[in-house]
Amino acid sequence: MKVSVHAVGRMKAGPEKQLADRYFERFAKSGPAVGLEFAGVAEIPEGRAQTANERRRDEGQKLQGQLQPGTALILLDERGKNFSSEDFAGRIGQLRDGGRKAMVIAIGGADGHDQPLRDQAELVMSFGLLTWPHQLVRVMLGEQLYRAATILSGHPYHRS
Repeated sequence: MKVSVHAVGRMKAGPEKQLADRYFERFAKSGPAVGLEFAGVAEIPEGRAQTANERRRDEGQKLQGQLQPGTALILLDERGKNFSSEDFAGRIGQLRDGGRKAMVIAIGGADGHDQPLRDQAELVMSFGLLTWPHQLVRVMLGEQLYRAATILSGHPYHRS
């Protein structure tokens, strides 16, 4: 299953980008052994509309334009459900084993995700009730994808 990340906003050079890239690279190397192929990070600029609703709608439409039929959509949102790393890995494994060919994990803009996207998503998940800077969300997502691959493969990284 191809796994890609869709992110609103650009990641600037710096230590956060280096760390995010390191975890995405680890995932790209470990994922194929468990049927997960990293397809990269697609960035779109933040919306410039006047209102939050318009920005969410514009950003959501850009994501919709990139989704292929049958793609599993996971949204990262502070109002989403919290999962353990094992549960997250299990959900990814279920999608893969259920025959899904692609999965997109979307990091929304500062205003969050548009309701039609939330309705379409397989899963709306959170990294906790705290609000995180988007740069750190990318780092945490990259690490959790790598961790999911190690959990699915039985590698001891997860126990560390």
